[in-house]
Amino acid sequence: MPAVDQALAAGATAVAVGFALSTWDRWLRRRRPHELVWSVSLVLFAVGAAALWWSTARGWSPASFRVFYLAGAILNVPWLAAGTVYLLAGPVWGNRVRTWLIALSGLATGVLVAAPLRAPIAGTDLPEGKVVFGVWPRVLAAVGSGVSALVIVVGALWSAWRVLRGRTPALGRNPRHVELPKRLAVGNVVIAVGTLVLSASGTLAGRLGKDRAFSVTLLTGIAVLFIGFLVASTAGARARVTRLARAA
Repeated sequence: MPAVDQALAAGATAVAVGFALSTWDRWLRRRRPHELVWSVSLVLFAVGAAALWWSTARGWSPASFRVFYLAGAILNVPWLAAGTVYLLAGPVWGNRVRTWLIALSGLATGVLVAAPLRAPIAGTDLPEGKVVFGVWPRVLAAVGSGVSALVIVVGALWSAWRVLRGRTPALGRNPRHVELPKRLAVGNVVIAVGTLVLSASGTLAGRLGKDRAFSVTLLTGIAVLFIGFLVASTAGARARVTRLARAA
């Protein structure tokens, strides 16, 4: 059912683009650094999903798989995790992580461009990184996605736990004012769930098939992340509107 896979990949691309525009708009209005790195991550996510969409419809090529692997498997989750670092640890550590990520992005791009292919790439079936690439691209993907997903999940759950206990969801001397803490906690939990869904393609592969499982988790995960972002990020706005309404 290739048409279903194409629709799922197209849906993931559309949600990622909408998500990126939302965070970019917020960064333009408020200039908060975590929203900038989120925007970078979601643009990368949209590029990776678009490469999947194109290749599901037209067939994979070495170029499209390199783009998909670089943007979707290596870089997008680390940039998303950088937003968590900014929120929890403050701008000093966030800026350090951003500098490391810029270096990682350059290194990963060079590795993916130069990496020789160990197997031919053709057809509409999703190639496997362990079959196509050697050690370095796979190490970058494992470390980048695995460690970064752990940072997002642990950070979101820890932040939700702190908020529900009436404490500031931040480390050290990084004060954060929290309005509507229950709503923020729910948003953080939803973000953690979305990250876990994005990591669940291997679990579903046996039931849905490798390509279908990846497309389903891609669309579902980015949609759940978007919902969590909207819930968490609008908590302050709703509180301000409530105060203005009461004052009026």
